[in-house]
Amino acid sequence: MADPLPAMTISAISRQARRQLAAAGVETPEIDARILVGHALGLSRAGLIAEASRAVSDTEADAIARLVARRAGGEPVGRILGRREFWGLEFRLGPDTLEPRPDTETVVEAALDAVAGKPEPLRILDLGTGTGCLLIALLSELPTAWGLGVDISAGALGTALSNAVALGVSARAAFAVADWTQPLAGGGRESAFGLIVANPPYIATSACRSLQWDVADWDPDRALDGGADGLEAYRAIFSDIGRLLSADGVLVVEVGHDQAAAVERLAAGHGLPCRSVRRDLGGIERALVFSPMQ
Repeated sequence: MADPLPAMTISAISRQARRQLAAAGVETPEIDARILVGHALGLSRAGLIAEASRAVSDTEADAIARLVARRAGGEPVGRILGRREFWGLEFRLGPDTLEPRPDTETVVEAALDAVAGKPEPLRILDLGTGTGCLLIALLSELPTAWGLGVDISAGALGTALSNAVALGVSARAAFAVADWTQPLAGGGRESAFGLIVANPPYIATSACRSLQWDVADWDPDRALDGGADGLEAYRAIFSDIGRLLSADGVLVVEVGHDQAAAVERLAAGHGLPCRSVRRDLGGIERALVFSPMQ
């Protein structure tokens, strides 16, 4: 009888996973393989290095194989893990939520700069909150602020609330079902918001069909489709924002890679001049900052 084959080491199975993902056309096979192998084994990046020569059990190898097969089939790493890091915080994902992207951190940066030095406590409104990533990231940086996250999806709000609880800001956060600004009350001094943020759907309907497979098949359509020209949500927000934004308040929105000028024109038509533009790490105009015309 032949001797049994030696068990594969962590280093070897990581290389195998990387090759499999590369062959499947995954853009970042090395990073994804490391994350998936580490998740299956319960090891950090440092742990993977320290235990690189350790043999992997059959049970562990099977678990890794299942995760790698899911990624090779197009499922994003965040969906496989059920969570995604944003602003250094870990957010649980749900089927009704968009997976937060690093580009959206530009909105947080722009918002924090825009409200620096403003009187506290600050009231924040997050339109289309999804996982709650924008609101929760801002509350984590502004310890006296209070915020309201709204979304048309009750499922998304359940995910946002669970994230607020897990990340320790639920005492300063509330969530409500609403279609953008409707049916939120506004107009009174006490109900106005000093900061409003939004990452609305901004992809034109026709372009949604050509999105990358690991976006189109996993992020909810409602969080992606911005109508015929991709600007439908901005029209809804700008047309009603005046009654919710305080006189010295700030509105910060994320825009698509070629939309900054068009969104600026829409906002200007509602008395909201653009005060500044912030580019993401790729150099794209990503976050626009508006405030009421004085």
